[in-house]
Formats: sequence, structure tokens, C-alpha cells
Amino acid sequence: MQLHEIVETSRRVAATAARRTKIELLAGCLARCEPEFVETAVGVLSGAPRHGKIGIGYATLNAVRSAPAAATPCLTLADLDHAFDRLLEVRGKGAGAERARLLHELFARATAEEQDFLARLLTGELRQGALEGLMAEAVAKASALPLGDVRRAVMMAGDIGTVAKAALGEGQAGLARFAIQLFRPIRPMLAQPAEDVADALGTLGRAAFEYKLDGARIQVHKAGPDVRVFSRRLNEVTGAVPELVQAAQGLPLREAVLDGEAIALRADGRPQPFQITMRRFGRKLDVAAMQQSLPLQSFFFDVLMLDGVPLIDRPAEERIAALGEVLPEGLRIPRTITDRPDEAEAFVRQALAAGNEGVMAKALHAPYEAGARGKSWLKVKSATTLDLVVLAAEWGSGRRQGWLSNLHLGARDPANGGFVMLGKTFKGLTDQLLAWQTEQFLAREIARDHYTVYVRPELVVEIAFNDLQASPHYPGGLALRFARVKAYRPDKRAEDADTIDTVRAIYQRQAGPATGDPA
Repeated sequence: MQLHEIVETSRRVAATAARRTKIELLAGCLARCEPEFVETAVGVLSGAPRHGKIGIGYATLNAVRSAPAAATPCLTLADLDHAFDRLLEVRGKGAGAERARLLHELFARATAEEQDFLARLLTGELRQGALEGLMAEAVAKASALPLGDVRRAVMMAGDIGTVAKAALGEGQAGLARFAIQLFRPIRPMLAQPAEDVADALGTLGRAAFEYKLDGARIQVHKAGPDVRVFSRRLNEVTGAVPELVQAAQGLPLREAVLDGEAIALRADGRPQPFQITMRRFGRKLDVAAMQQSLPLQSFFFDVLMLDGVPLIDRPAEERIAALGEVLPEGLRIPRTITDRPDEAEAFVRQALAAGNEGVMAKALHAPYEAGARGKSWLKVKSATTLDLVVLAAEWGSGRRQGWLSNLHLGARDPANGGFVMLGKTFKGLTDQLLAWQTEQFLAREIARDHYTVYVRPELVVEIAFNDLQASPHYPGGLALRFARVKAYRPDKRAEDADTIDTVRAIYQRQAGPATGDPA
């Protein structure tokens, strides 16, 4: 397949707002693609190459964009795949210069339109609306397979590209391989916010209420003594958490996949802040010392496989019962099941008194929906928070001179894969956070003006706020009031951020049913 076919498909997908047309364009492109490069095509069309981050800096990219453009298209998708592989292989002394050379070589073979496409792809700015949900429908259409089977495979695999390659190359037999398996993590089920206990009970009816720990999401896979721990982003973190591994090894279970939270506790048993817990993850040095100074405790709330039997399709009530039979109380998140508001409110007060940030409310009839943020799980917090993406930051003044301070915050727009700005804040930032985020933002810089540095939309930050107000100054028609930084969330991807639809739903709840859509 020629690269210009991908570029043209991307352009046409971005130019239409019609979902059906987007799907038809994507499906047609995938159907024409050679089977061995389907995964590459899906990644490129989604704006997330299968190669991951290649490590091309903004300055390097600006330098190579000066290469004269090719007059006619000659690059193939195979050429692009090979070029990205070569860029990833460059290591050691002189790596920057060699990457610049390889990139210049690639750009010199590209037409002007292809150069623009590649630049946006490499900087994470390719937003043409080919989101995972649309891509799953396109894969189903291109392969003539049931959409439900494709979606389920994506849930199990955690990667649409891998599923697309199997679907178009092997058909139904390829999809059948994607079932829950030990040591292959699946995407965690996610929650939507609820206004309060009454709202949660009104949505779910009789429900399970659990403490909402402000910890790190973990998925533990166990087969006899072999235990592996995976993060929310499906990265293996086994080596960083030896005490969690040891605790799981001691469980009277032959095989299991457990979903839960890891959290650092203070001497009095109350939870440490999220930022403190996250110090234990991603560390490769001084693990033993950190284990002594900041030990972790695991608490589980779900079991997805038990002794070879998948449980994800079972109702939550059955999974809860199974978890209670195999785990001691000290390893289970505190829970109560009720349909009475007074009992649920009392449980919320108990959770807050113990130092937690609120409760989760879960539908008892629902299966485990891997990767989904549906209405079967609701979070009720003492303060309203949103997971937003940093789009830019303004240079500080006075005591904050030299630091990037005022954050531009955006919610994810599921319609086009972009982000909708909701406001700014510099509140809640310590000197340590200011120094850290300045370094992180400059590493992700894509443009700047006199006051502002614009960044690749990658960093997720949890923002607490008082309420929302209608605003003509922002494209979504809404703005945060009294927003402040609660914590950065390195465990979350930009794709996991809250959507503008969620924000609008919060606004509708707080303003009442008579309020029109601000957008």
C-alpha cells in the first residue's frame, strides 16, 4: 500500500463529521492493505503508531522539515514501517544525529502532504477522528466479522492493531485467540462520576458500595508461585513491588487474575496521598530501600479468572462472592451491598473517615467490561474531580519566574479525537511540581509564543473544582470554576481522560433539567 493512500484516507476522515462515512473510508483502506502491514496502518490512521514513542524532539523535527518535498508519491507503508523500526534501533553516542539523518532521509522521499502528515503523526497532533471505537467498527466491516466479537477481542488484547491484523488475516479463528489469559493483562474497567449516593442508587438500584482508594490500579496474575503485577496502563511492574508479589504467592490459589489497588499506608493505617504511592512504580533502583521506607499494601475488589475459569462475563455479584471465598478480609476492599440511601450514606462517611476519597458504586448484575467507562461503575467523591489533559502552560511571574505554571486544561472530545479546553489553573502546585512539570512540558513542546508553551496532549492531571459555568470564551461552552491541581496521573493515558460529554453531564446535573446544552 502507498503511504499517500493512508494520507488521503486520513484527510477524508478528518473532513467528514458523518460516523458512517468515517467507518466506510477506514474499512476500505484496511481492506486494501497487505495483511502484514494492517497493524501498522491501524496505528498510523489512529495517530498512535505501533512502534510507540520514537523519541523525536521538536527541534529535530523542525530541522528535517526543511527537506525539499518529493514531486510525486513514492513511499509505501512498508517503507514507513521500516523507517520507524530503524529509528527505534538507534542507541548510544551520536543517536540524536543519526536519528536526524534517518528522519531527513524519510522526509526527502515524502511529498509535501506526506511530510505534513508525518510531522503531525510524530508529534501526536494527528487528530482525524479515527478513534478506537470507530476503528473497531471499520475492522469489523473490512473483515466481515461481527462487531461484538471485534470489540470483545480489543477488550481482551488491549490493542486494536493486534486485533485488526488477526481479523483481516485469519478471520474468526484469529479473533478466537483473544480470551482472558494468564500473564496477558486486559484493560481495566472504568467508572463514571455520580453526583451523590442518591444519584448512584437511582441509576443502579441495589448496588455494591466500596471504598474508593486513592492508590495505583493493579492487575495481579498468579499461576502457582509465578506472580506478575501489571499497572493500569498494562505495563509489567512486578520488579518494583516485591511485597505485593510475596503476598500473592502466599494466597491459597492455584490460578487467578485479580483486580485491585496498591496503596502506601501511614503508620496509623491511613492511606498516603496518591503521589506518595506512585513513588514506588517505575523504579528500577533502590527497590529494597523503598520497600522498607514506603511499603505497599494490596487490596482487591474483583476476580476475573479463578483456577482456569474466566469470570469476566459473570455478574458482579457472583464475582464478589467468589472473591470473598478465596481472599482473606484483609486483602479485600471494604464493601457493603444495599439499596437503602441511609446505609449507603453511612458507608460513605465511614470511607471518608478512614482517609479515602469516596466510594465506588457497582451494579450487581453487570459483567466486567474491560476498558469500558460505562454506567455499571460509578464513583462518588467528596469533591468533584475530572481527569483532564494539559494542552499548554504559561510562564509564571514573581516567585514562579522561570517555571511553567498556569495550565491550559482540556477534556477529550470523542467525536474527533481532539481536546476541548475548559479553563486554566495554577492553584495546587508545589515548587516540586512546578519544577517537574516545567521539565515535562518542555520535553513535549510543539510550539510557543511569548507567554505560552504548547505541548503534546499526553499528561493527565486530576483537577478538583467547585462547579462549572457556561462560558463563551471556550469552544465547549463551559469553564471550570475554582479549579486546582489534585495530582498528576502518570498511570493514565490521554485516551483515559474524561470526555467533554462527561463534563456536560455534570453541568446538566448541577444546573438542573431546564438548562440547555451550552455547546
